Order: sequence, then structure tokens, then C-alpha cells
Amino acid sequence: MAGSHALGTAFEPSSIAVIGASDAPGSVGRIIFRNLVEGGYRGALYAVNPKYDSIQDHPCHRSVEDIGRPVDLAIIATPARMLHTIVAQCGRSGVRNAVIVSASGNALERRIIETARESRLRLIGPGSLGIARPGSGINAALTRIAVKPGEIALVSQSGAMCSVVLDWALTNDVGFSSVISLGGTVDIDYGETLEYLIHDARTRYILLYVDHIRNARRFMSALRSASRVKPIILLKAGRHGRSDNNAPEVDNTSLADVVFDAAMRRAGVVRVQNIDQLFFAAKALSCGFRPREDSLAIVSNGSGPADLAADRAKDLGTELVSLGSPTVATLERIGGRERHSHNPLDLGGDASAKLYRDAILALAEDAAVSNLLVILSPHALVDPVEVAQDIIDLAAQVRLKLCCCWMGGGQVAEARMLLAQAGLPVFSSPEAAIELFHNISRFHHSQTLLLQTAGGGSATAYRRTGGARVLIETLLNQRRHTLSAMESKALLRSFGIPVTHTTVARDATEALFVAEQTGFPVALKVDAPELASKSESGGVRLNLNTTEAVWSAYHDIFETVRQRHPEARINGVSIEPYLYRPQSRAFSIQVHRDAIFGPVISLGAQDASAPRTFALPPLNAVLARDLIDSAIPTAAQGPRSQVGALNRVAIEQVLVSVSDLVCELPWVRELAIDPLFIDADGAIVADARVVIDQGLPAGSDRYAHMAIHPYPLHLIQDWKVGDGRPVRTRPVRPEDAKVLLAFFDALSPETRFMRFMEELNELSPAMVARFTQIDYDCEMALIATTTTDKGAELMIGIARYALAADGESVEFALVVSDDWQRHGLGRRLMGALIEVARNKGYRNIFGDVLGNNAKMLRLMHSLGFMVQPHPEESSLRRVVKVLHGN
Repeated sequence: MAGSHALGTAFEPSSIAVIGASDAPGSVGRIIFRNLVEGGYRGALYAVNPKYDSIQDHPCHRSVEDIGRPVDLAIIATPARMLHTIVAQCGRSGVRNAVIVSASGNALERRIIETARESRLRLIGPGSLGIARPGSGINAALTRIAVKPGEIALVSQSGAMCSVVLDWALTNDVGFSSVISLGGTVDIDYGETLEYLIHDARTRYILLYVDHIRNARRFMSALRSASRVKPIILLKAGRHGRSDNNAPEVDNTSLADVVFDAAMRRAGVVRVQNIDQLFFAAKALSCGFRPREDSLAIVSNGSGPADLAADRAKDLGTELVSLGSPTVATLERIGGRERHSHNPLDLGGDASAKLYRDAILALAEDAAVSNLLVILSPHALVDPVEVAQDIIDLAAQVRLKLCCCWMGGGQVAEARMLLAQAGLPVFSSPEAAIELFHNISRFHHSQTLLLQTAGGGSATAYRRTGGARVLIETLLNQRRHTLSAMESKALLRSFGIPVTHTTVARDATEALFVAEQTGFPVALKVDAPELASKSESGGVRLNLNTTEAVWSAYHDIFETVRQRHPEARINGVSIEPYLYRPQSRAFSIQVHRDAIFGPVISLGAQDASAPRTFALPPLNAVLARDLIDSAIPTAAQGPRSQVGALNRVAIEQVLVSVSDLVCELPWVRELAIDPLFIDADGAIVADARVVIDQGLPAGSDRYAHMAIHPYPLHLIQDWKVGDGRPVRTRPVRPEDAKVLLAFFDALSPETRFMRFMEELNELSPAMVARFTQIDYDCEMALIATTTTDKGAELMIGIARYALAADGESVEFALVVSDDWQRHGLGRRLMGALIEVARNKGYRNIFGDVLGNNAKMLRLMHSLGFMVQPHPEESSLRRVVKVLHGN
């Protein structure tokens, strides 16, 4: 329930105090207090201002401390100079949450947050426009706009953007479940707010406006959890950055913004690029417009508008579907062969309402078509209203998702209004309609990426991590930060990435012998780790076939590099076999550490000027393929058909291994594989460069450097029960949905009742998703499995915890298959779960147990849990184990 969330008292307060409430015309306190009164807020409402005895027929208190009872939410509408004093008063008087409308400087912000934390007062702002929950009569926002109830939650750091969206919503009949202006996010931020909205029954869709992010891990965790159940449309400003004119750009946007875009794809979020697209998406969501596939057809009464729509679709990568032969035949029959019968479909300028209707019915019979854009431009022989009314009737009859574009002004205004009133998305330009379709339909592709649980790729890679850690720690102890090519390749090889064998020669004589031993032809490359590019420094010589050529190349490399980079420290040259793979393609894989999102992996052609595509680790095969699909059309030279399946598999395997490396080695700051040769025989790294630093502080979560928590491979344990049967305990994955359903179906009615405390005959799809699609950063589910005689995996138990409302404790649940009880399985699962919660730093772990569940109560007592009366239900017992503190 949303009300049980830690922020429940902030967004569903039973009492509100407006500090700085006023009767002065135009004052902040007057506007907010009037909004609460006129909005019909049903809780206790207090005015606070020492200058007044009463405000708007409400008694006025001199200070929040004079109210004499705790207040759920305080709206602070006082000048900035008074903020610290007011926050201190709120803390002393037991106020739980406060919204700070005034702006403040950094020094004051630090004082305010320190004071608030002492009393556990939660803050929204400063610089917040306020909050609104229309369904509860709450309009505690600095706005003169009445907020209509609806199903969309608007969350924004910018108060100005909130005002713009609310003004637009009023004229477009769009309502909101919540309007939350976060302001400066010194305390309550996007993460906690989204966690609240996940469980808010009034919210079906979420609109986000993002300015900056303070905690990427919590932001991504909350985004990924929320977007699994509620579509999120996001707009972020600053694609080109604000002040750093020297920041690199990718496809005319800042590198930081490209990384942000990659993060949003991974979070299952649909990102729009401008305020108009945000408005259109909000309107479409409020109308229930949810196209599910990129199977779009266009029908129009003119080739020009249809071509504009088709061009924009191509720009965005949205393919128009090919119509089936029966559909084409039908369209030719109803429209005549002189009309175009392909997609986009041009019905002609004089197309009647009947022709539109017949064409749409024909397209509805085509299984390839799921979505239809209907375009109408004014024509003397066409009645826009008549066509609109037919479209409205058809929308309820056909399975197609319809989107409309009535172009023009006064001649189509009435028709456009009728379509909007009927709940159909309607636009005035084809481009805007296509952009909406593209943005909303991308949600389903994003969901595919969201469900991927990646990281720790292979057990072999994980076991070999120890050697890589020793190598890095040894180099750091020597105050080294840039690895040589030989060291870099050794690191890659430890994670299963194929590399060329490299040997470093310290002088020309040694180079001759190494080359002879390696076998001709060879390649020589300068060994100067500080040089970012060996080629640009003149330090590479390829295809050397004789000792004379090696001798000459060695001296030539030294002279050239010394001349271009006199400060460079040259250790010698690295010698490796020269790769002659005429059918290969050369790629470049790079890793850099983003200031917000941590490690980022990019893929592109070897050419430094070629476009690159970006993704956040951890990656698995599906995510690697998505990165490859985006990169290969631009990175691979020649026809795409020449890049065969083996090529993709080879790149895929290298990408997943690189992801494993950066997940498990937080010391890696930069990594460049350039070139990576791919051909029918597979992949091989010809050159690599790694830069390391100190990594994570002692005692940190092993994945604290990651914005997305990888699959925790280190939690996998293999063991045997007393009779020798093998059991594996491991974290759950989304792919475990089928084994979970089989596990549930095999449970006895009694065991089901003990676990769920109700008669439950089946798990709904939503429950299965909730149990298997988890965020390892804030919840955990460990399953126990064994193998059947036929080699199939069989689930026999599960223990899970989820973050409690206080944000410091976790609530657990445990169930073991009837056939596997009394074998120590429950104790093993709970012991592992408790250890995970302890390592995460949670204060307590607790659970609710039926009072007659004697076996569970005995197990909990033996594990050190205290058995207490339940605070609300006499038939239950609450079991609690302290993990940290008293």
C-alpha cells in the first residue's frame, strides 16, 4: 500500500501546516493556503504566521511549535533568511515532512539538511513549486491553476516546467494523480518518489522532467522498478551541456547526454526530446493510446502529407509495414487501380468518409498492421467532421490503434475537437503524430531490455577474477595507473577474451630474437603506456617479414615517437604476430567512467570519426545484441548482409566478457580495445589499453561503482542435504518464471496458506513478475534448486526480502517445498538471506508468521529472531532479528 511507504505521510498527509500563510494579495503563502482551502483538503489544516490571528477563516498560529501536535506535512513559504530557523522548529515539533518553496544557496542548504536529519525531518526542495494530489483534495502548490484528477503522475525538479505542464493540461482536459515538484532534491529525490508512485493505486503513468541526478544507483533502481509496471515518459534538458564548451560530442549531443540516453533505454523509460512531445505523450497516455509494435500503416487523402509522415518515420527508424496481397487486392477494388495501394496509402484528395471507412476496415483485416495513422487535409469535396465521426465509430470496432492527423486550421477545428473528445490522439502535423507513435511504441522495446538480468556472465569468468585483482593490486602498489599492451591483454585474457600474444623487447637486439621466436610476419608497436594512440604517435609498424625490417622499424619507432612526444616514457616495443585477415572487420570497444552512471561501454568502427553506440553494463547476450544492432549499420563497411551470424556471435561474446570485467574490477577507469578483428573464424584483440585507479573505498558494496546492480553471481552456492542430494542456492532471475509456477503448483494447500496467509490457488502474471523481476540493489530472492532424473532444474524453496517502509529494515518471506522440509533447506536459505541483508547494511530483518505455524516459529527462534506480538493482527506473530545496532 502506498500509505505504508516512508513518504506516505508526505503525499497523503492527514494534517498540513502552511508556514508563512498570508492574506497579503499576491503572496506565496496566500496562494498555497487558498489552494488547499478551495481544493477541499479534508485533513487538519493549520495556518502559521506570527503576523495574523486568522487567515481565510482559519485560526493562525504564531509558530509551528504552537500547534501542539505533530504535523504530517509543512509547506514552508517564508523568505530564505528564515529557512534554517523554521526547519529547526519543524524538527522540534515533530513535523514529519516539509516542502520548501523558497530557493536557497549551497551553504544554507547544507545547514538545513543537517538540521533536518537530526530530527528525521524529510525535505522536498528547496525551490519546490509544491505538491498536489487532486484525488485527496490536496493542492499545496504555488499555482493559480486548478489541477484535475487523473491517472498521470508528474514529477519535476523544475517548478517552471510544472507550471507549463499544468497550464497545458487545463486546456487539454488532462488530469493528474500527483504533481510533485522536487526542486533542489537535497533530501527526497526521484528515487524515493518513484518508489512511492510504484504502489500508488491512483497512478498508471508517470511523466518525469529531469534536470540533474544526485544518486544514479537509486535513480536507476527506482526507474527500473517503476517502469516494469507503469509507463514512464521522460524529458531531460541539457543535451549539449551547460558550460563546458570543450566537452566531447556524439552525434551533435554531449557525451554525457548520450550516456543518459543509454541509461534510459536500459531502465525501460521512453525519453522524449522536447516539451511538445511530452505534451503529446501525456495526452496519448490519458486517452489510453498504447501502440505495442512498430507495425504502422498510414492512410491519407494526399501524397504530400503521407510522404511527410513516411519520411519522419524513416528518420526515427520506424518501418512501415508491407501490406499483404489480399489487402492490396481489396484496396484496389474499393479505390481503383489508379490509386496507390501500398503503405502509405493515398486515397486521393476527394476521398469520401465511406472510402476512408472501407480502407480502414481492409487494413484492419491485415494481420501485419496493428497501428494506423489517419491523415486528412482540407478539400472542397471532403467533410472533415463526417470523416471524423466515422473514425470515432470505427475506433470501437476494429483492433487497430488509431492515431489521427487533421491538418489545417478553421476548416478542421470542429472535427479535431470531436476526435479529442472521443479520446483519440489527434494532431495538426504528420511529423508530430509519427513522433508520438515512435515514442510510445518504444516503451515495449525498452521493456525487453529492462527484463534482462545481466552480469557475472559466467562462473568461469568469476572464478578467474581473483588473478585479475592480484594483477591490478600489484600495479597500484607500484603506483602504476596505465597498463602496457602486454598487461592489458593479460587482463582481457583472464576474462576469456581472445588476444594476440605480445612480448615486449627492451632494445633492438632483443627485438630481433623475439621476432624470430614469434614467427614472421610481425607487428611492432611502441610500449609507452601514457600514449593514448600508438598509431597517431608514429609508434606502429606492421607486416614486417625480415630481421632487417625489424631492426630498422625498432629504431624508426623510437626516433618518430621521441620527436613527436619527447616527454613520453618508452619502455621498448611490443612484438606480436601480424594479423592478416582480409575478410575481417575492424571494430573498437571502449569503456569510460561517466561521472553520474559509472562504467559505460561503447562500440563502433575502428575509425575514430565513426559513430559509436553506448550501453550501460552489465550486459548479457540480448543486451549485447541490441548494442550490436545499433552499431553495425554504421560501423560495418559494406552491405549489412556481409556481417554474418558468426560475426555477431563473436562480437557479442567479447562485449559480454568486457562487461564482466568492468563489473568485477571497480579499479578499471578506462579500457580501449582497438582494433578488434572479427571474421568467420571469430574475434581477436590486436591491441588494448587499460587505465586503473584506486576503485571503491574499503567496506563498499562490491558493485557500488555500477548504476545497475549486476546479477550477484558470488551468491551462488552448491551444497548437499543430509542424504547426499545436491542443491544449489542462487538469486532468482526473470527466466525463472516457469520453475516458480511449477514450484507453486506443487505446494500443498496448507503450505500455500502458511506462506501467503490466504487461500491462493494460482499466481497471477503480476505476482510472478513481482517475484522474479527484482532489483538486487534493494531486494533479494534466493531460490533453492535441484536437478531431476531427466536433467531438468526443479525449484524446491525460496527466501526473499524487500525493503520496508522505514528504508532501514527488510521484510522476509520463506517457503520450502513439502517434500524437502526437515532437510535444513529453510535454515540454509534464511542464513544466506540474512547474510546478504547484513552486508547491505540493513538494521533489522523481520517477518510475519501465523501464530499456529509452529515449525516456522521454531526455525526463527533458532536463527536468533525475537518472537513478538503482531502490532495489528492477533493471529500473527512478528519475528525480528537485529543485524546492526541495538
